[in-house]
Amino acid sequence: MRRGGELSSSLAPPAAAAAAPRPGRSDWATLARLFPYLWQYKWRVSAALAFMVGAKVANVGVPMLLKELVDAMNVKPGSATALLVVPVGLLVIYGLLRLSTSLFTELRELVFAKATQGAARSIALETFRHLHALSLRFHLERQTGGMTRDIERGVRGIESLISYSLYSIVPTLIEVTLVLTILAVKFDAWFAWITIAALVVYISFTVTVTEWRTQFRREANEFDSAAHTKAVDSLLNYETVKYFNNEDFEANRYDQSLEKLRRARLKSQTTLSLLNTGQQVIIAVGLVAMLWRATQGVVDGRMTLGDLVMINGFMIQLYIPLNFLGVLYREIKQSLTDLDKMFALMEREREVADKPGAQALPPGAADWSVRFEHVSFHYDPARPILRDVSFEIPAGRTVAVVGPSGAGKSTLARLLYRFYDVQQGRIAIAGHDLRDVTQASVRQAIGIVPQDTVLFNDTVEYNIAYGRPGASREEVEEAARAARIHDFIASTPRGYQTMVGERGLKLSGGEKQRVAIARTLLKDPPILIFDEATSALDSANERAIQAELKSAAQNKTTLVIAHRLSTVVDAHEILVMEAGRIVERGTHQELLAQGGRYADMWALQQSAEAETFTEVMGM
Repeated sequence: MRRGGELSSSLAPPAAAAAAPRPGRSDWATLARLFPYLWQYKWRVSAALAFMVGAKVANVGVPMLLKELVDAMNVKPGSATALLVVPVGLLVIYGLLRLSTSLFTELRELVFAKATQGAARSIALETFRHLHALSLRFHLERQTGGMTRDIERGVRGIESLISYSLYSIVPTLIEVTLVLTILAVKFDAWFAWITIAALVVYISFTVTVTEWRTQFRREANEFDSAAHTKAVDSLLNYETVKYFNNEDFEANRYDQSLEKLRRARLKSQTTLSLLNTGQQVIIAVGLVAMLWRATQGVVDGRMTLGDLVMINGFMIQLYIPLNFLGVLYREIKQSLTDLDKMFALMEREREVADKPGAQALPPGAADWSVRFEHVSFHYDPARPILRDVSFEIPAGRTVAVVGPSGAGKSTLARLLYRFYDVQQGRIAIAGHDLRDVTQASVRQAIGIVPQDTVLFNDTVEYNIAYGRPGASREEVEEAARAARIHDFIASTPRGYQTMVGERGLKLSGGEKQRVAIARTLLKDPPILIFDEATSALDSANERAIQAELKSAAQNKTTLVIAHRLSTVVDAHEILVMEAGRIVERGTHQELLAQGGRYADMWALQQSAEAETFTEVMGM
């Protein structure tokens, strides 16, 4: 079990937590943030724009050519010359224009697909890397289900944003500009003004209603993330749910979130119907006004029947994409919102960051000593964890830290890994302050066997080899033998290809701990941390592995964190901690001779072990 005192402290908010929430980013700012990722493919962007313009020019040319066809066919039915005047060339050009529209559209999508997917990949990878770079505090406070949902929607939002804007909105604007120019030049300005008025009313209505509807979509997304978070959290804690027979309780919690999601989506659908109805009314009024004026022109002789057909064709081509403007606008706004959430994750400040120009620890350092110099630390200012702690682990020596739960023992390991920075004092490795060197080099120099081992949902071999990616199968097996788990692995049907399950739940606690030991032995770093490294093992295996760990710690700088004092009697120095302070220090024999806190703990544990042995023998 985790130590309640330290865990509750680590979950406490930092001093800066009271800062105001990040202000919302404008849509233009989000687009500006996205642009550099797309501009890496500048020639593809340029080619896609060229194909898009070509597609719209061809599309506008279709009604104009249709007008010429209709006017050319203005002959009496049954005339002997009717077949001779059919403009075969115009028909061929008409077909080519139709083909060109589709061809340019497909070329645009083909050329730009790599830019879209490349940008999505770059942003997703950058977000993934940044999340790994964030502090332990962030990952202790995060909600995994909701966060992964934000990333998923953000990546999908990039594709949707580009698809809707580049493939729908921008082409429609180009087409509207071309049509308005043709109507104003070829006919009187009223055609252009009617079209403009209809477009302005249509767009204003659509934007206004869609902005109002956005709140319902936002609520739906929040309830969706909440439901997903509850589902993921419940499934990850499957065993705990079973232990307490709380399947119905979890199902009810999930159902409550689903009910809120259902209501929000119903509101969204109802308002969508209102939006669509209003759009159709505006389109119908505008179309009737245009055709009425065109019909009057034909009756007055100012326009031909072909002009009427062309105007009708223009209006149909314009209003078909505009019919989906509400959906497009809503999706673009939602994509921008989703993308902004992912950018917000990418811009989350790192609590622990390398100094500019920080150098790596020298890999071949001769002295891998570790020093804590007057270190004070707190997760929450109201509750100090370490108080003026000073000690040294000389190179090649073993120092053990013992004490009650909540004394600050595991915090030492977290600080040594630089998951947090100390508020006072300094921690040095090989004479270098941890804040002056890169985090990567610090963590490369340290190997840890944690108290709570979490494994990847992959094979046993993968989890052991994770200590040194690229290690050979022979090296993996050698580490497994040293950790006394090779025989167990070999006895399973799939051997080293056995899947360990989510978080390693298919293995027992002792098996998981031995995999963690093998992983650290394979890494073979100059500094070792054993945080209750054998707490999940039985006595026989513990004694065997203690011997292996002792052998592995030879000539390495080792910090051992322990509850069971019998596991640290051979340490070169033992530190006894209470309430964040070192209250005693010395070898095992020296501390027993002092008759202080350590001697009391030793006597208590020896008495408990003797009672346990008596009970076992009496069974």
